[in-house]
Amino acid sequence: MYEIKKLNAISDLIYTNLDKKAYHVSDDAVDPIGILVRSAAMHEYEINPSLVAVARAGAGVNNIPLPKMTDAGVVVFNTPGANANAVKELVICALLLSCRDVLGGVAFAGSLKGKEDAAKQVESGKKAYIGPEIFSKTLGVVGLGAIGALVTKAALALGMKVIGYDPFFTEEKAKSISEDLTFTTDLDDIYQAADFITLHVPFNDSTKGMINATSIAKMKDGVRIVNCARGELVDNDAIIAALESGKVKKYVTDFPMPAVIGVSDKIITIPHLGASTPEAEDNCAVMASAELKDYIENGNIKNSVNCPALSVARKGAARVTILTKEAITEADVKKVLGNAEISIAKRGDVSYVIADLDKAPAADAVASLAAKALKVRVL
Repeated sequence: MYEIKKLNAISDLIYTNLDKKAYHVSDDAVDPIGILVRSAAMHEYEINPSLVAVARAGAGVNNIPLPKMTDAGVVVFNTPGANANAVKELVICALLLSCRDVLGGVAFAGSLKGKEDAAKQVESGKKAYIGPEIFSKTLGVVGLGAIGALVTKAALALGMKVIGYDPFFTEEKAKSISEDLTFTTDLDDIYQAADFITLHVPFNDSTKGMINATSIAKMKDGVRIVNCARGELVDNDAIIAALESGKVKKYVTDFPMPAVIGVSDKIITIPHLGASTPEAEDNCAVMASAELKDYIENGNIKNSVNCPALSVARKGAARVTILTKEAITEADVKKVLGNAEISIAKRGDVSYVIADLDKAPAADAVASLAAKALKVRVL
């Protein structure tokens, strides 16, 4: 029976893939072959020798030490797109909250409880919470992946104009989202034209602090910024200064970092609710468990963030998979395993091999491969 460890609570829909007759899922597995995780920090996690895969029920993997996992021969999966609709809906909510002061207005109305002239005070006080409409305004979408694409379509349906940027897109690919999307390869086009900017890019060395004093200076006066991607994409000191000067009108973030909590009524901090819907949690659980199952049983890799993608239908009586940082060719594998049907994929300095054989490989052949590999498995 395969042991799977949960580091967080996760939807029972994992059992649509992980048959309880073949898989035992628990919080306390000592020697798991696979791990299911959401937000738990794994940087100090001690990797057991049997571990072959970690599946993150979500898109971001900042809580997982990828180089450490790769060096241990552990494939890390995520679930891109599974929570995209949930995040899209929160982004639309954030756009609206950045306009009229709905939150302030609700608090004001609640403060009138028990007052006989409440209706009168509402009418005289509501002007303090006025704000513009999003209709006909320009939205800049930075990142046109699964979430950015859905945000684009929703904003267009609400009557907004949308400019989209993604360094991995072409004009043709952008038009597949919508013919009404204006695509640009220059972020300055968004900064100069957008009334609203929403971020949908991963956090890495190239995106860290991308919203900073320099980029903000290029933006329209009174721009409203929504960040439901990662808190580190925004330079907190720069955004606070821009809010104080009026250059930025509102900043709405789903990542309430200490530096922005309670410092200004122009900052709306949402407690990381982007994927907090039962539908998103179910979708992520189903996708993550399916990825684990296919890798554990068949060696197929799809949606890995640290290893090459390679999925091959099984042929023959046995399958050998090889994960390595050593240079490896089809001839190298055949020299050890003999006649086999071989597929190889490469990502960075990591190569992955799937070899299908007519019979189980000899133990010494497997040992020979393992001596130069991160992980060799016989399935």
